Amino acid sequence: MKTLVTEQQIQDSITRLAQDIREREAGKPLTVIAIMTGAIVFLADLMRKLELPMRVGVVQTSSYRGGTTRGSLSINSDMMLDVKGRDVLLVDDIFDTGHTLKEVIAMIDELGPRSVRSAVLLLKKGRQEVEMRPDYVGFEIPDEFVVGYGLDYQDMYRNLPYLAALEESDLVAHK
Repeated sequence: MKTLVTEQQIQDSITRLAQDIREREAGKPLTVIAIMTGAIVFLADLMRKLELPMRVGVVQTSSYRGGTTRGSLSINSDMMLDVKGRDVLLVDDIFDTGHTLKEVIAMIDELGPRSVRSAVLLLKKGRQEVEMRPDYVGFEIPDEFVVGYGLDYQDMYRNLPYLAALEESDLVAHK
């Protein structure tokens, strides 16, 4: 496993993202919705730095089945807040192909928010399959399988305080 982004680099980036969001939102109340489970650590650190009136909710999605293979997207919005007429910030851990973020934004749009913006910790270069880009991006990273800071491989490594790329030997060790 090799470190891609250190703990300090992550915190510096979140401080910058929070400042950009505060400036754009100009103190308006915000409904922050995190895509779980990968975004939980990012959400916790980001919301503490936003210093805006906010409500926080979650939506759970799943597209990976046990490893690195993407399946169909499943969205469970049972815990999501009412967004009608509200400014929404959708928070996710990684923008890979873009399908998850695009589909969740479409679902939220149907609920009548005033606005929907998106913030992602990571944008994986060269993987996008949709015509959109998140409004706020922490880091652009190479096309590698990344773990740590909420991201997992087979439900492991979420607790790492930094981001690391798994190497082939790491993947083989978990088979």
